[in-house]
Amino acid sequence: MRIEDALRLAQEADLDLVEVAPQARPPVCKLMDYGKFKYESAQKARESRRNQQLTVIKEQKLRPKIDQHDYETKKGHVSRFLAAGNKVKVTIMFRGREQSRPELGFRLLQKLSEDVAELGFVEASPKQDGRNMIMVLAPHKNAKPKTKVAEPVES
Repeated sequence: MRIEDALRLAQEADLDLVEVAPQARPPVCKLMDYGKFKYESAQKARESRRNQQLTVIKEQKLRPKIDQHDYETKKGHVSRFLAAGNKVKVTIMFRGREQSRPELGFRLLQKLSEDVAELGFVEASPKQDGRNMIMVLAPHKNAKPKTKVAEPVES
């Protein structure tokens, strides 16, 4: 249909000629109320923003020669982050002569990933990055993030 005919039809129906898909060949136009169209498109954009998932990456730093109690504490932090639905970047920091023994850091990251396997999985396997070795853990998709629930206080 020619543009002049479409504009005439829109004027007769007391509506606007709105170009819906300008990239299409030929461009797609509709007869509609433009104010209503703008309002509905703004509503769709707002709804899509609301449904967007914000990914938070928490970081936990370790050393290759870590004591057992310190390891358990750090493992607890990683477990808490994964249970909350956050990704965790675990970094092993090497200093001095520790840099010549990256297998210590690799074994520590493997042990950590096995210990938190029920809460998350290894998204990025351990890799050396300068003085650091980095691994990324992500929570399982079917697991619901735990939220803090206020318990009733008995008097």
